[in-house]
Amino acid sequence: MPLSPGESPGFLLWHATLRWQRDIATALAPLDLTHVQFVLLACTWWLNTQGEHPNQLTLARQAGTDVKMTSQVLRTLEHKGLVEREVDPADTRAKRLRVTDTGADLAPRAIAAVERTDALFFRSVPLDDAIALLGRLAHPEP
Repeated sequence: MPLSPGESPGFLLWHATLRWQRDIATALAPLDLTHVQFVLLACTWWLNTQGEHPNQLTLARQAGTDVKMTSQVLRTLEHKGLVEREVDPADTRAKRLRVTDTGADLAPRAIAAVERTDALFFRSVPLDDAIALLGRLAHPEP
């Protein structure tokens, strides 16, 4: 006999994920960012603050996103004036990424909005427990 929906970890995760995504979208809407735009902007900003100017492939790996979709979203971020894509002098086929001054102003504000949303969403679970569980789910041991 199959599990009831309320006993199915996958079904519960699905519903929790949908609720979390709605909350994140609501938090980012006033900043005119979608969730994926936020992730790519935040990752680029973070890498830039570490002295790195990643190419699109490096950014996609950092963010866990599809490379083609990453390129499309970066075009949108570039159009919004948040990110610049510059030809890599070492490889003219590659584009290096840099947040603009506008993007560097927006990224920490967006991160703060997402962190506030996460804190509310996960408030009923001890933070260390949530991080440990989600880390195991995101990066299972072989």
